[in-house]
Amino acid sequence: MSIRLSIEELEEYRSVFQGFDRDNNGYVTTDELADVMRALGRHATDEQIRSMIQQVDLNRNGSIEFNEFLALVARNPTDPDYELLSAFKEFDQNGDGFVTADELKRVMHGIGEPLTDREIATMIAETDLDHDGKVNYEEFIRMMNA
Repeated sequence: MSIRLSIEELEEYRSVFQGFDRDNNGYVTTDELADVMRALGRHATDEQIRSMIQQVDLNRNGSIEFNEFLALVARNPTDPDYELLSAFKEFDQNGDGFVTADELKRVMHGIGEPLTDREIATMIAETDLDHDGKVNYEEFIRMMNA
């Protein structure tokens, strides 16, 4: 599998990887990988996580090194999921994995679609399935596919 990433994308994936490599040992475990996938809006069962590890664990050590992680999370830029992830990243301006009302308002204004605070609040409320006041990646995908 050939993966083409920009320097910026590579640095972003490295940052995500390092953020979940809690013990800084250069790889993520099954538990850490589950957290990574949740952060990316991809909820998976333990069995699915084990299957993912088996698919990309090139050296068969049962954990994921950075290059294996890239094979798992990087997508072809023509893949609709990749495009949605890219769009989500544009809205998630501080990179915390959520789109807040302020971020949504700034992006909409930036693309020439200024919305009132009430319109923003309505959009968030209709999209925010877990009622935490912000939109995660999974909620964002549902909103974009609606």
